[in-house]
Amino acid sequence: MLKKLFQSFRSPLRLAKHTRSTPEVLTSRQHNLRRGHKISRHAVSVVERLQHAGYQAYLVGGCVRDLLLDLEPKDFDVATSATPEQVRAEFRNARVIGRRFKLVHVHFGREIIEVATFRANHPQGEEEENSSLSARHESGRILRDNVYGSLEDDAQRRDFTINALYFDVTAERILDYARGVHDIRNRLIRLIGDPEQRFLEDPVRMLRAVRFAAKLDFDIEKHTAAPIVRLAPMLRDIPSARLFDEVLKLFLAGYAERTFELLLEYGLFAPLFPASAAALKHNPDYTRRLIQQALANTDQRIHQGKPVTPAFLFAALLWPALPGRVAQLQDRGMPPIPAMQEAAHDLIAEQCQRIAVPKRFTIPIREIWDMQERLPRRSGKRADLLLENPRFRAGYDFLLLRESAGDETDGLGDWWTDYQEASDSERRGMIRDLSASSSSDSTGAPRKRRRGGKRRRAGSGETSGQPSGE
Repeated sequence: MLKKLFQSFRSPLRLAKHTRSTPEVLTSRQHNLRRGHKISRHAVSVVERLQHAGYQAYLVGGCVRDLLLDLEPKDFDVATSATPEQVRAEFRNARVIGRRFKLVHVHFGREIIEVATFRANHPQGEEEENSSLSARHESGRILRDNVYGSLEDDAQRRDFTINALYFDVTAERILDYARGVHDIRNRLIRLIGDPEQRFLEDPVRMLRAVRFAAKLDFDIEKHTAAPIVRLAPMLRDIPSARLFDEVLKLFLAGYAERTFELLLEYGLFAPLFPASAAALKHNPDYTRRLIQQALANTDQRIHQGKPVTPAFLFAALLWPALPGRVAQLQDRGMPPIPAMQEAAHDLIAEQCQRIAVPKRFTIPIREIWDMQERLPRRSGKRADLLLENPRFRAGYDFLLLRESAGDETDGLGDWWTDYQEASDSERRGMIRDLSASSSSDSTGAPRKRRRGGKRRRAGSGETSGQPSGE
């Protein structure tokens, strides 16, 4: 069915409708880009060296877009008529990488300038079947794409109009083949060509549309947005390792809270996080609050230049699906901590079928969750042992996050805040108070001890999202 659907949209004429064979040329009087302003000198040298060797070469894509928006580009990409092997021959500090898309990385210390050869439209029909440079899944998804072409071809096959801009650093002119400058001025994310075809070629473009819309505060143009909800399930066909990389780009760019809302709006969250999407339906208010608070904390830390760990992020995104599974196991007679461990193992294993979260993150995710069962158990020497645990800080931050979302813990977060600030004698008194308390439930129902000093709460940005020991 998907193959027939794709074939019905394969006309090259449809792909070309947003591009022109002759670009609109913006001279230095019509834009604010200057080779010495916010542009990497290494990127300029790569372009100039390729041009001096007789090749066409331009800065392209996101760096040009961001410069026009007066943003600081995070990296610089170059498009050229030189093949990867020809680029490699020009630079001793270059490496050819990739199979799906063969690229060249030119290294200047820690900075990498990515150089890509102009690419053409994917071959069609018998030409496609006979091509060793390209391959396509029956759904229409492109698996390999090393078909080289002209500058005009390259512009036509790019995904969004705002990414199809070429800057000639020598003449300081912009070549615009797809009215990308127009869409930047109107703050629109628009696919080049027929949206259905382009999403079928690579469903990850749906995530890219959301990511750019969140990052730039743009709207997704209505024709581009129209097929997304219907085609969202195609993300299930994308390799789980690739989706892990895409999810990090979505949530660790400083715009995670807005990204989450757009993923929900366009039906893209469920294919990525099926168990969490089910929790959103079952318990929408709590699930949304917890995830939004975690993402807001993550955005805050990124904007403050503080480190974040994907482990805490994934722990929050998946947590709403966990308590129900733990409760089911406890109903069958399993003790709380083993029930937590088994439910966590199963949930993470299921999630990794969709998004291949590496083991270096799944282990701390489970430890953060495990702490939620251990933190209420404070009698005797347990509190001090927990305090010394390398995952205590992450578990404590996660407890505060849960409380901010509405979890009732009988003041457990306040108790642990007091305990960390207390002297040794005060800690012993707090433990005695627990033992003397008439409450015997798992949270201990502690008598709150108000001390001077400001309490750390979830959302303060002090520790949330960065466990100690990471």
